[in-house]
Amino acid sequence: MKSLVVLPTYNERENIEAILKAILDQAADLDVLVVDDNSPDGTGHIADRLAQSEPRLHVMHRAGKLGLGTAYIEGFLWALARDYEYIFEMDADFSHDPADLLRLRAAVVSGEADASVGSRWVAGGGTRNWSFLRTFISRGGSLYARVILGMPVRDLTSGFKCFSRRVLERLDLQTVHSNGYAFQVEMNYRCNLHGFRVAEVPIVFVDRRVGKSKMGSHIVTEAMLVVLRLRLQTLLGGKAQSAAAAPAKYSRTP
Repeated sequence: MKSLVVLPTYNERENIEAILKAILDQAADLDVLVVDDNSPDGTGHIADRLAQSEPRLHVMHRAGKLGLGTAYIEGFLWALARDYEYIFEMDADFSHDPADLLRLRAAVVSGEADASVGSRWVAGGGTRNWSFLRTFISRGGSLYARVILGMPVRDLTSGFKCFSRRVLERLDLQTVHSNGYAFQVEMNYRCNLHGFRVAEVPIVFVDRRVGKSKMGSHIVTEAMLVVLRLRLQTLLGGKAQSAAAAPAKYSRTP
């Protein structure tokens, strides 16, 4: 069950060492790929130092702050170029509990689903240290997307996921250009178009321990517009086009 956690970072020096240790401690078959967007605070350099003594830790450096969605796409393609069977996405700030990684994977390994989502809005899930406004935006955003797109997943904006390899091989990753909340919605939507089963695993999302939140109004606005674009594509026949999309292109590496 060789698995990879894709971990985008930007100015996470306060968290990076602790989160990497916590992830790697979960299981011996978990690797981590840090995708660092040239963090001014030196997060990427810290990850490089740690990788020198940890063969399960890998680091990808990008030229600048290019967005969360593109970081995940590059990480997914990196994983597909290697022999990983299960690929995760998660935040680097401890808002996602590393102890939940194996629960997310178990839902896919069991055959219950093709992908799993760490869900705040199902029984057993929730949030901690959130303001009313942030809860309203997150729950309202998921409801908005569910109604317009006709999706069964309750937490469409969750950024804590596990994919089986074959799912990512089919989603035509190079054509995904969304970021932030919109990226999470679009990945769920593409899974749904292809008939993949997505299981919601309850999690408790804890607001970041240290550092500054990177969520802004532009992320919410983009998500709303992307939802409308996806719906319009479906109405104009984009569903058939998306379902027939070519598999992900990647170079397999030993």
